[in-house]
Amino acid sequence: MAKQIFKDTNVDSYRHPFDRRALTNLEKMPGLSLLLKKINEYGIDRLLRLQTLGGDFRVTARNFPRLDQALVEACKILDVASVPELYLFRGTGSIFSYAIGVEKPMIGINLEAMEWLTHEELLFLLGHQLSRIKGGYLTYQQLAAVMPLLKTVISSTTLGLGGLAANSIEVALYNWIVMSKFTGDRAGLLACQDVDVALTALIKLGGLPGEYITEAVITEFEAQAREFDTSKLSGLDQITKIFSFMDHSSAWVVMRAAELLKWVDSGEYDGWVRFYSSSNSPKLTDRTIEF
Repeated sequence: MAKQIFKDTNVDSYRHPFDRRALTNLEKMPGLSLLLKKINEYGIDRLLRLQTLGGDFRVTARNFPRLDQALVEACKILDVASVPELYLFRGTGSIFSYAIGVEKPMIGINLEAMEWLTHEELLFLLGHQLSRIKGGYLTYQQLAAVMPLLKTVISSTTLGLGGLAANSIEVALYNWIVMSKFTGDRAGLLACQDVDVALTALIKLGGLPGEYITEAVITEFEAQAREFDTSKLSGLDQITKIFSFMDHSSAWVVMRAAELLKWVDSGEYDGWVRFYSSSNSPKLTDRTIEF
């Protein structure tokens, strides 16, 4: 089925309100500028890129054509002019992906992502990561990657006072990373343009391979997601937040499905698509994809 290409759009147009609020809170944190300065001093962006270049397999149209095709298609749909480099890394037992590189973005996916996901589900996964690149998320995301090291450095150079500030930033940063997943999932849905595909992709992201996914599994997962009340998150006290969101790398698939279904059920998703589409807008089919 032909997919709509969304021209001249930006991430702010579909950014989740929880993401926006968490990012605002993070950017208000005192001491954040110091941490960002340390990232620049240590050349973290270049180090993370070097780690990928030195250890992972670069994906091209020749060696992994299915992955390359999915990335090119997702970029066309979401209007990402410069296709980022894509890398494949070792299996971890579950699906994992990342985006790094403020100066020159790149995306990494692991073996399970390649083996478990269909083409349409890859569009969801890659659309999620492309939103992080297009939305300017990578600076703060890379800060999270090196936060434990930076906390140690700052504490040792400021008699522990800087470490106290860093602890508060860490909570706000990890909270934002979890909330930003909601925005990424909206981009993933815009890329695959099928909520059923988005749900099966999230199930697989939760660690369940395709051979275990039946109609009953999908039905029960959707029911569980609809029962999950994400609105209660804003009422959590600070201590609960610390313990709830410290594992920011967790997939949180039920919570994410709950928010994605709310976007669809409310009509906001269809409204967004109608607003950014027109009869003159191009449709993406197999014949229009160029390699």
